[in-house]
Amino acid sequence: MRSFSIKSSYLNSDNRLIPLFYYYKYEVRRKNEERGIRYEILGELSSLISDGEHSQIKRLNEGDVRYLYGRNIREGTIDYDPISDDPFISKIDYDNNKRCHIAENDVLIAIYGTVGKSAVYHESYVGVAGIPRHIANIRLKENCSITPEYLTLYFRSKAAKWQMNSMMTGNLQQLLKLKDIRKMALPIPDDEFIKRVTLKEKRGIECEEKAQVLINQATLLFYDAIKTPIKEIKEEEIMSVKFSDIDSSDMWTPKYYGRTALKVLDLLKSQCSICTLRDIVDIRKGDEVGRDNYNEYIDRSATDVPFIRTSDIVNNEVDLYPDYYVKDQLSNEINQDNEYKDVLLTKDGKVGAVAMITAFDKVILSSGVVSMKINTLGKKLGITPEYLFAALLIKEIGYYAAIRRTVIASTIPHLREDRLKDIEIPIIPSIIEKVTSLIEEAFKQMENRKKLLKENEKDIESYLG
Repeated sequence: MRSFSIKSSYLNSDNRLIPLFYYYKYEVRRKNEERGIRYEILGELSSLISDGEHSQIKRLNEGDVRYLYGRNIREGTIDYDPISDDPFISKIDYDNNKRCHIAENDVLIAIYGTVGKSAVYHESYVGVAGIPRHIANIRLKENCSITPEYLTLYFRSKAAKWQMNSMMTGNLQQLLKLKDIRKMALPIPDDEFIKRVTLKEKRGIECEEKAQVLINQATLLFYDAIKTPIKEIKEEEIMSVKFSDIDSSDMWTPKYYGRTALKVLDLLKSQCSICTLRDIVDIRKGDEVGRDNYNEYIDRSATDVPFIRTSDIVNNEVDLYPDYYVKDQLSNEINQDNEYKDVLLTKDGKVGAVAMITAFDKVILSSGVVSMKINTLGKKLGITPEYLFAALLIKEIGYYAAIRRTVIASTIPHLREDRLKDIEIPIIPSIIEKVTSLIEEAFKQMENRKKLLKENEKDIESYLG
């Protein structure tokens, strides 16, 4: 049990009866100031702290301007989620809703739902983008004592997480109010510390940008190798199906018989050989460890292992900072044997998201994720993990095939493992080597980013004691 005392005037001025609020606002600050750490108020360091557009803007699957969801803001990065999102709005709506506008180097922080995750906005990485009311943007004054990169690093620290948690309101959905963000007291390190961590954060973003460029180049090789543009194959709204086909397949969902996926498959068969996943990989499903075994991000210990759910597949890799962790002992007992270059595919909820494990990752996969290793036949055919990853990432190859076989179990989309194994992979020998090289370099960049962010995490935690 921990005890401390505060002045009664603090209760009157803050009007809160939460011990942790006062512990982090006053007691922790007092102890750090005794160690020589000075503090400044975030509102005084900022020229703007605002949330995004409050009115409803029509979202589009394709469009001119990115329009972020709160869940797109991850720790230190902004997630592209082509499966769950309608990620765009029109240029006209963007121009007419000034409140959603953000500027280069704004710090974006989720303030509703999954609260406290933050990233620095760069147009070169995200493109022109707007934000709704679930996201706040913080714009620091020129020549202030901190940088946007240091601010996001501090927001990732345990001290900041506990501080923000003590300020949140709401029952079913957590809310971090703008007025409380403005009042946050920040520890200000020396200039050398800020310069060092800022440089690493910037290099981390550069690694992420390079990785996404390389992945895009690899997917373009697939499109170029397929002579007929598969992107031009349009979905047919009306179809007819023989009852014998339904009876033999035992699939009573229209998408399974949708002509788009079948036309793509016929086209691929006419140009190259096809193998199913069951032919070329060994598949292992993740485990459900039970909520009682979860440790949240702020409660994790240094030895806890990230627990990867479907929502933790971020920009085609496993999130460095997922919501939940499990004890290392439990990880050893489960012994999933997850290895470098295992290809991951989500099969529950958000079906069809693809990732690959980097050499930096030590993770436990939830039951909604499967891992795949190239088997003996796959290796004989020259297939590499990188090639398989890129093939599944092609929407017309991986996603269409997964959604064809997905059913709704109660309310949650579900892709059964035996049907997942039927997903068809085109074998195009002429591009395997080049695709492998591009994806391999992309994941080296991702690995470098994770190392840089973890180094900064250790520095800030050590600095704050």
